[in-house]
Amino acid sequence: MAGMPERSHRPPLAIGSRSGGSRAGGARRQGPPRDGGLEELQGRLREELTAGTEPLTAARIAEVVRDSGVALGAETTRRLVGSLRDELVGMGPLQRFVDSPGVTDVLVDGRRRVWVDGVEGLADTGVRLDSEEQARGLARRLISLSGGRLDEGHPCADGRLGPCRIHAVIPPVAVEGTLISVRISRAAQAGLDDLARQWHGPRIWLELIRGIVGARLNVLISGATGSGKTSLLAAMLGEAPPQERILIVEDTAEMVPDHPHVVHLQGRAGNVEGAGRIEMGDLVRQTLRMRPDRLIVGECRGAELRDFLAAMNTGHHGAAGTVHANSPDAVPARLAAMGALAGMPPEAVQLQVAAALDVVVHVERRGGRRMPVAASWCGSGRVACTWSPPSAWKALCREPVR
Repeated sequence: MAGMPERSHRPPLAIGSRSGGSRAGGARRQGPPRDGGLEELQGRLREELTAGTEPLTAARIAEVVRDSGVALGAETTRRLVGSLRDELVGMGPLQRFVDSPGVTDVLVDGRRRVWVDGVEGLADTGVRLDSEEQARGLARRLISLSGGRLDEGHPCADGRLGPCRIHAVIPPVAVEGTLISVRISRAAQAGLDDLARQWHGPRIWLELIRGIVGARLNVLISGATGSGKTSLLAAMLGEAPPQERILIVEDTAEMVPDHPHVVHLQGRAGNVEGAGRIEMGDLVRQTLRMRPDRLIVGECRGAELRDFLAAMNTGHHGAAGTVHANSPDAVPARLAAMGALAGMPPEAVQLQVAAALDVVVHVERRGGRRMPVAASWCGSGRVACTWSPPSAWKALCREPVR
């Protein structure tokens, strides 16, 4: 796939020659180790770094490599430092894929194969982790670095490292072997024009979606996992006027719209005893005291739907969120199920949705590419979604309706 790194492990670390050279406290040992010596050197340096008390920064790793007493060429030194950094503070053999601009997801399956997902769809990289022990050790380290716990008592865990959301599952829950899923949030997500160039289908969708944003309609984006809901929502927010204040509530911060005034609130899991948990609904209520021009719920999954609908029904226009649904016709049932988690009867959910939501846009993934496929008008007292072709929306979106 375009932008995907070459299908191999990090190139073997070859020992190079280095003319002259000495270090304070004694001459540097000349001549490289024999076969297997580099692996032994990397193992020794790994033990030295992990046994120390100093922070494992890139500078510290480079210092230990320089002071190893082995004559290494400049390129070999760079590779050794990079390999140790990836192994100890990065994502090990997954790091190169995380760094690839075209990759949105990096996945390790139970057979230790590494897969990547991006613009052109899911692809096998050809890379395979060495053993189940390596896969499980990597998963535990990533979750531990993110402040979580992954062991037999907690075999499923989520975490976040920088721009990456981590999910890991270990046996016996993961039957074939350890599973690792990495979702990468780029510094700034693609804009609407960029997404439109990747879509299959008529360009009228671009006009429709810009019209939804400009008219400050309340919108819900539905679709299956990996269909591009979050990417589309982030691109839509990039179209909002720069003077607007956007508040985003997410279970795990993921959305990075290209907009100058964005505030993120993120939920928090409870500790081992279950204390300290911060629910999405609590955060939605907090945003109402923070002067939002647009209130965004990254993904509606449960009882927070009640607070989100209440906010939209009290004058907060231009709100938006996403919801998992396999088809457009499944959206009302999904909303009813989430409302039930908040103690709302189906009739109340229908009335609240009809009063709060203006638009539902459904997106799908076809042939490896994501695109909107249907839109529904939910207002004017209607209690069910009526799906319409995009051509029917041109008049609605020419002028703000609020």
